[in-house]
Amino acid sequence: MASTNLRTERLTLRPVRDEDIDRILEYRNLSEVSRWLLRTEVDPVAFRAAWRRCAEDPNNHGVAVTLDGVVIGTVSLNVRDGMGQPGTPPGTEAEIGYIFDPKYGGHGYATEAVSAMLAHAFDRLGVRRITAGCYADNLPSVRLLEKLGMRREQHGVGDSWHAELGWVDGYTYALLADEWRHRP
Repeated sequence: MASTNLRTERLTLRPVRDEDIDRILEYRNLSEVSRWLLRTEVDPVAFRAAWRRCAEDPNNHGVAVTLDGVVIGTVSLNVRDGMGQPGTPPGTEAEIGYIFDPKYGGHGYATEAVSAMLAHAFDRLGVRRITAGCYADNLPSVRLLEKLGMRREQHGVGDSWHAELGWVDGYTYALLADEWRHRP
C-alpha cells in the first residue's frame, strides 16, 4: 500500500493499522452498513489478512479516516491500468469505495474524505479516470457520488446480486481528472 497520509479541515486519512481492524469491524458489520456491501458478513481473521495484503500492494491506496484519533471510516482507492490499445499509459484508472460508521453520518465526513482521495488520485498519483459503484437503492451513496461531481455512466438493471434482496439494480459512476479540476 502506498503510504497515503492526508489531512483535511477536520480529518486525517492514513494507512490502516493492524490495531484499526477491530474498530472497523464494529461498524462494518452493522446491518445498516453491511446491507450495502458485496459481502454482508466477513470473518474477522480473513478481513485482517486482506488488509495486510493490501498493505503490500503498491496500487492500493486505502486509508483509515480518523476524527480526533477515532477511526470513523475507510476509503479504498485501487489504481490499475486502463483498457485500450498497446501503449496505453499504466496506472491511469482507479476505483474508489468507502465505508463509514453511521454514528458519524450527516456531518459531511464521508464527502470530505472521499473528496480528499479524489484530489490525491488526480493531483498526486496522476490518475486520469476514477469509477465507483453502488446499489441503485443506496441513496446516501448515490447522493455522495453525485455531490462530488461523478456522473452516472451505467444503470445496470438487475445486474447486482444482493444477499437479502436478490437481483437489484446497480449504478456505476465515473469522473475524469479534467472534470475534477474544472468543476464549479
